[in-house]
Amino acid sequence: MSNFYHSEAEIEAVVRGFESCTTADSGFGHRAHVTVAVWYLSRNTISESLAQMRASIFRFLDHHHVGHDKYNETLTLFWLKLVRQYLNELDPKSSLLDATNALISTLGNSQVVFDYYTKERLWSEEARLVWLEPDLKHLTLTSVHEGSAGSG
Repeated sequence: MSNFYHSEAEIEAVVRGFESCTTADSGFGHRAHVTVAVWYLSRNTISESLAQMRASIFRFLDHHHVGHDKYNETLTLFWLKLVRQYLNELDPKSSLLDATNALISTLGNSQVVFDYYTKERLWSEEARLVWLEPDLKHLTLTSVHEGSAGSG
């Protein structure tokens, strides 16, 4: 049960630590990325969440003296789209706590991305700069849901 949150305050602390760069670079792994994605998507559209995530990642990388080449637009947008897809499938009355824990349970393995992308495509220079569609498995997300933000 240690992989799950016990309160929304814990979730907010992860987001605030990331945004304020008080989280160590080694302390911001996949679980934290999913947590921030759920937080952003519960308040914003995918497009708005992407802009917020991108800006926060660049600020975080700069703070920790990590080059921007670590950022991958395709990977970032993939996870936002996948998290949105799973959020759309949850009961709309789910709390942020329940939704975040459910998504961590469902999407807790960062290797899921390789069900959709070959390593060559995902780690290409083009994928770092712009969104590339998956080359192994289609990511289903309707445009109606794509623009909807949750109630947070």
